[in-house]
Amino acid sequence: MPVTHPALRIAALTWLVPACLSAAPVDFVRDVRPILQKHCYECHGEKKQKSGLRLDIKSEALKGGDNHSPDIIPGKAKDSPLIHFIITDDEDELMPPKGKLSAPEIETLTTWIQEGAAWPEGVDLTQLEDRRNHWSFKPLQATAPKPKGEEIDTFIDAKLNEKGLHRSPPADRITWLRRVTFDLTGLPPTPDEVTAFESGIRNRDSGIYAAVVDRLLQSPRYGERWAQHWLDVVRYADTHGFEVNTERPNAWPYRDYVIRAFNDDTPYDRFIKEQIVGDLTQQDAATGFLVTASVLLPGQIGKDEPSKRLARQDSIDEIVVNIGQTFLGLSIGCARCHDHKFDPITAKDYYSMQAFVAGVQYGDRNLQTPEAIAAREEMKQVKFQIAELDKQLARFVPMAKSGVKRIMVSARENRDRFMPVKAKRVRFTIRDTNSLEPCIDELEVFTTAGDNIAHDAAVTASGEKVTTDRHELRFVNDGNYGNSRSWMSSEKGKGWVMLEFKEEHDIERVVWGRDRQGKYTDRLATSYVIETADISGTWQVVADSDDRQRFDTRDRTQPAFSTQGLHKNEVAEAKRLMAQKAPLDDKLQKIGAGQIVFAGTFRTPDDIHLLNRGDPEQPKEPVVPAVLSALGDLKLPKEAAEQDRRKALAEWIASPQNPLTTRVMVNRIWQGHFGTGLVETPSDFGRMGVKPTHPELLDWLATEFIRSGWSVKHMHRLIVLSDTYRRTSFLARSNELENSFDIDSESRFLWRFPTRRLEAETIRDSMLAVSGQLNVKMYGRGYNLFDKRGGLSGFEPVESFTGDGLRRMIYAHKVRREPEAIFGAFDCPDAGQSTAIRRASTTPIQALNLFNSRFTLDASEAFAARVKKEAGNDFTAQVTRAYQIALSRSPTTDELQDTVPTIRDHGLATLCRALFNSNEFLFIP
Repeated sequence: MPVTHPALRIAALTWLVPACLSAAPVDFVRDVRPILQKHCYECHGEKKQKSGLRLDIKSEALKGGDNHSPDIIPGKAKDSPLIHFIITDDEDELMPPKGKLSAPEIETLTTWIQEGAAWPEGVDLTQLEDRRNHWSFKPLQATAPKPKGEEIDTFIDAKLNEKGLHRSPPADRITWLRRVTFDLTGLPPTPDEVTAFESGIRNRDSGIYAAVVDRLLQSPRYGERWAQHWLDVVRYADTHGFEVNTERPNAWPYRDYVIRAFNDDTPYDRFIKEQIVGDLTQQDAATGFLVTASVLLPGQIGKDEPSKRLARQDSIDEIVVNIGQTFLGLSIGCARCHDHKFDPITAKDYYSMQAFVAGVQYGDRNLQTPEAIAAREEMKQVKFQIAELDKQLARFVPMAKSGVKRIMVSARENRDRFMPVKAKRVRFTIRDTNSLEPCIDELEVFTTAGDNIAHDAAVTASGEKVTTDRHELRFVNDGNYGNSRSWMSSEKGKGWVMLEFKEEHDIERVVWGRDRQGKYTDRLATSYVIETADISGTWQVVADSDDRQRFDTRDRTQPAFSTQGLHKNEVAEAKRLMAQKAPLDDKLQKIGAGQIVFAGTFRTPDDIHLLNRGDPEQPKEPVVPAVLSALGDLKLPKEAAEQDRRKALAEWIASPQNPLTTRVMVNRIWQGHFGTGLVETPSDFGRMGVKPTHPELLDWLATEFIRSGWSVKHMHRLIVLSDTYRRTSFLARSNELENSFDIDSESRFLWRFPTRRLEAETIRDSMLAVSGQLNVKMYGRGYNLFDKRGGLSGFEPVESFTGDGLRRMIYAHKVRREPEAIFGAFDCPDAGQSTAIRRASTTPIQALNLFNSRFTLDASEAFAARVKKEAGNDFTAQVTRAYQIALSRSPTTDELQDTVPTIRDHGLATLCRALFNSNEFLFIP
């Protein structure tokens, strides 16, 4: 009877082996390789490695595939996955899939493995490519050409000669001025700046170009412009992402840190270190870099342990991915499940990098800068003053059940006063809300002596809807106001929270609010009861919402404290105390703003293991912090402290000996000026990235970057003052230039300046600047582009803007994965993924948005008002001034003839709208 079951078949084959010992051993070259060549190399050879398995090279074959390594276990044929796959009766697993091997072939492979899988060295037909032998992993090779000061142009000219290309003519001076002003500040030059520049040219001021560049680099607008490039790469946003997309109200200090760093020309090596280990140098906000990516909140993670482990893995992975692509230009995250398919990054390398940041968590924390520490001390003093005034005001708060209809329930603050009672416990029970689950930012209980005793109480509740570092039960009595430090019930419309004191107290007042900062009015307890229990455990009701007016969304200006129901002789005194308290409340809010940052928070590092297929439920051997093996041998012991790990990582990345760090950054700077980097894939310097067009220039720039003290502004000066940067983007009619266009239509070798459309933020900012509306206020909490700052869906765009809404777009509250209504169509990133380079699309919706949106109509009206104010009522003067403001030039005779009748018949705002939609306004020349 034939043997059919796979397990029995293996047993039969291995049983036969001893009988064959007298025969010659199976020879790999003669017997085994022909079988592999015939049946396996097509899918597991040089060109293709399905399931990560390669069988034409010894080292790779013995290592095995992704899901079942090793596939060949010498001396153990029956345990080797390779044998299982060639004998199985499961059609989904059988290899090769086109048909089973013959019995002799199966016997040969089985015997070969059982005999020890002898595979002589040096017999492989192909050699495994050394993936470390790649241009980006090699040390910098910088040769400075002559003459000094013209190095960039010398490198560019050499490549043009090599390719048979010819330079385009120089651009006119105003074209250069618009180009460099947009590049360095993201705004057009003003008419006064154009006039001053032209005057310098007429006076033959040899330093006028350098003077313009220095002025632009000193402008606060420079940091705002170049911070946007950086925030694109690190995918900064003001919400967490995923389905709920909850707000991150304290993310913006990191955005402000980046703006300041560029304006201050913080040396790039220090910039790197501050973002990884800024808590060591009082730059806490900088560590916002570690947690810029999306993250699941506790309420979005399953309660089972495997779900928690997977979520933790995902959160650490985002940090490693961010570090790899931002600083090193490498896709390290591809090695999470298996060795990188293209770059010399093993799965062990990946998990060793994880170990550097295994103690990093996402969350809010207090800034530890001297300014923040001083501010918190000042906050204590202001809170003490407010508490003293509250004690005096308490006697004017109407008593509960007094028969006086008291002030309506308020989202900001509610004071429930009652006759003094002895209390060991206070329970606040919510019966109804104005929407969703009830939320309380702070529950305060005051004694007859005026002391708030809630801080020291033990807290319990009916349940809590947890959002880490935002909605947690511990926040209900932590002394911090606002939605970001509040308790939220787990039940819709109801719930209770109870404070229990260490001893019995005489209390007379409970103060509470939904959001003392006044940002949120939803989730407000509109029906509630307050009860107290003495030491015997007897409960009694001390206050009930039935004694209050209901919350009215149409009247949100009602103060939290009212003189309603007071005697005439009490009103004046109460108003005096309220007048003293109001500025203190405002001061408290201002001091508190910016003292908390959403950034890296740190704890004892997790134990990191190499994971099979990236699965947290399949841990293998433990790993210690170690850098990528292809780029160094730095390794830390398992006992290394959390901060020491990040410090070592930062110093390795920022080392002048790291060949990737400076190459990646100077390439990003180059891209910011020419639209495309010397390396076209700015976040992928690996083997799947594009090779540099000018490798010698890239290395010279990287070396010069280090020599300059890692100065980003120095690199700007070198680039924008080069002759290469001054070339025109427009083609004059000549055979030479037409030939250049045929050879290099995209101008990758820079025979002409590659024109490009302005980015979304620059278009919006420029429209505001030209119309005279731009609010140049810097820093702080972002303004709203939508009617809400987070949530599931249904973001209604704000259509008309005033005040802070007229600030630069970098200061907008950025909702992750929600494109801005008008300028989102202009390829504005949504922070879902890193955007290392913006691809410029052309779509009908862009023209429709820019021509018909309320934003454009408002800006056009404001622009027209500005022009009338500056040019008077003469139509020709108005047209001339409009062109000078928007396009930095006067109109031609033909343009005047066309536009004067237009504004006479349809109004000046029509011309202003047309200018906003012109290519000359929308493109960097």
